[in-house]
Amino acid sequence: MANGGPVEHGYPHLDMVRASITALYKRLSYDTIRTFAASVAPVDVAFCDTDDLHLGAQRVARELVRHYRLPDARVIVAFREMTHAANVELAAGPEYFVELNDRFRTHRRDIGAALAHEVMHVYLHRLGLSFPGTRDNEILTDTAAAYLGAGWLLLDAYREDAASSQKLGYLTPEEFGYVLAKRAQLFGEDPSVWFTSAQAYAAYAEGRARARRDEQQPPLTAAGWAGRRRYARDRRHAQDPRSAGAGVGVGVPYVFTAEGRGVLRVSFDCPTCHQRIRVPVRGRVRARCGLCRTVLECDT
Repeated sequence: MANGGPVEHGYPHLDMVRASITALYKRLSYDTIRTFAASVAPVDVAFCDTDDLHLGAQRVARELVRHYRLPDARVIVAFREMTHAANVELAAGPEYFVELNDRFRTHRRDIGAALAHEVMHVYLHRLGLSFPGTRDNEILTDTAAAYLGAGWLLLDAYREDAASSQKLGYLTPEEFGYVLAKRAQLFGEDPSVWFTSAQAYAAYAEGRARARRDEQQPPLTAAGWAGRRRYARDRRHAQDPRSAGAGVGVGVPYVFTAEGRGVLRVSFDCPTCHQRIRVPVRGRVRARCGLCRTVLECDT
């Protein structure tokens, strides 16, 4: 939790964010992810100053347990002085103890954001889904919370001005916006209508623009003129017998490989789940991602 200090911006964790989305699809399946089509509603996690602190926190925790479909899990919330925003004790269950930073006693509207992250830790723990290392696991947790419908709360907790700043989670504001935009493209929703923070809206708009560029990379037909021209050049190089049947452009999102009998294929990331897709180089091709079932129009 950044509290008054500098807030990191940009996309320093983008590769791990994409790996997290792929891991979610592999562990949960397309059908399970589709059951999270409805995000957490603002009214269900609203917290006003007149609410009892502990009863209100328990109510929000129960709502997030319900949203993540953990009906046999109970989250007990307490408050104490600590450096981080929150902490959860990942035991065997069914009870899980979450401690929130004492500052949430007076910043109650952000309790839902803190709990969205901590209850997601419980969800991933029970799934047995994790990455090696604390940092990567925290990125997975933030990404999963955002992609499965509760992470908009974490982005909305981001506020920054000349005098102070606050950000919850390990992702940058723009990375949260990127994941939320990926979810919005999948389910056709607009999370920006729920933001109370102007900075959160700006970060979402930036992340949305970055997410849209994923769908405009060659060999997808939506690629721009410059990308298509670069792709054609790299394809000619890959088809040149003097290049040993393989050509790879520098810093591009696709790779050419030559297989038996001179069959040339191109591989690239699915713009939805980032699973690697490989298709033959033969002009117009319609590809279907086997992981997220997205149908991709390609010009190879």
